[in-house]
Amino acid sequence: MRTMLFGLLLAGLFGFSAMAGEEWLTDFNKAKKEAAEKKLPILADFSGSDWCGWCIKLDKEVFSQKEFKEFAKEKLILFLADFPREKELKAEVKAQNEQLRKAYGIEGFPTVLLLDADGKVIARTGYRRGGAAAYVDYLEKLLKQPDNK
Repeated sequence: MRTMLFGLLLAGLFGFSAMAGEEWLTDFNKAKKEAAEKKLPILADFSGSDWCGWCIKLDKEVFSQKEFKEFAKEKLILFLADFPREKELKAEVKAQNEQLRKAYGIEGFPTVLLLDADGKVIARTGYRRGGAAAYVDYLEKLLKQPDNK
């Protein structure tokens, strides 16, 4: 009971999309399959959701906001590769995330990748100041680059 209350408190304080939202997938193969079926790019968030200050800011200021959620619902498949310190992940998810961290050369958190349905990197970014609307504009520009059509 105490753990559940603590989790709810954290979600309320920080608005963790990964805790609150089913829209964030944690199975990379499922994300790639959905991306192929829907012909949408994947936004992969490499995060330390319970310890990384910039990850928490990105989630609170962008990913948990209405503007981002509305954009993502129509334009992205959301994937979370989380590297928490306090909460325990399933062994297969932990192994998958570590393999993806190595494969994509992730050296810091948060790292946000835009990927095609095959997992090819379209763009690499992270936290940016300005809130959800500015972040959505930035993502749209990244996705409209000539190489990404």
